Amino acid sequence: MRKAIKTDIIKIMQIIGATVDEMKSYGNDQWDENYPQSENFFKDIEAGNLYVDEWENEIRGFICVDYTEPLEYKNVQWRSSNKAMVIHRMAVNPIFRKQGVGISLLQFAENLAVEHKINYLKTDTYSINDKMNSLFKKFNFQLVGKINFLGKLNPFYCYDKLIVENIDKNRFEILLNKEFLTIEEKQELEVFINKMKQCSFKG
Repeated sequence: MRKAIKTDIIKIMQIIGATVDEMKSYGNDQWDENYPQSENFFKDIEAGNLYVDEWENEIRGFICVDYTEPLEYKNVQWRSSNKAMVIHRMAVNPIFRKQGVGISLLQFAENLAVEHKINYLKTDTYSINDKMNSLFKKFNFQLVGKINFLGKLNPFYCYDKLIVENIDKNRFEILLNKEFLTIEEKQELEVFINKMKQCSFKG
């Protein structure tokens, strides 16, 4: 995974074209000839927020991760008021589908947030984009609301993910399997369980 550079734009727009054609084939108009444009990616690159997954000189996928929240996010009941990193303009090259690239991109976004001491991710996708909705849920994002966006007929679904670092999963399993627990151990186990209800394990 590396930061995108301006010479990547040609390949990125080829992926966009293939993705738009694929979306049209099953009635999804989230992306079209009007959005996203090369200008969007130039701005992402200039800001240092666009990343590509490259393998043998081919771009397998890309993702933009920054702090920019659309104005429409203000009306969503997010699960936290913490500062968040936001995922935008993510796609997997169709010729690299079913190879775990999507999960790899989301894992990168999570790792990037942790590196910046951010424990909260936000994103959105079109309600009829079944593939992205399924991917976010698979990576333990929670559906928290919906917005009207980009002038589309159908709503966009908003997702968030709380990240918890440094939870000792081995310790959790030991406590879970112990026949008798001290008061302190019961409290420790309760903390683990509460965190599991709200967040995903990191590491």
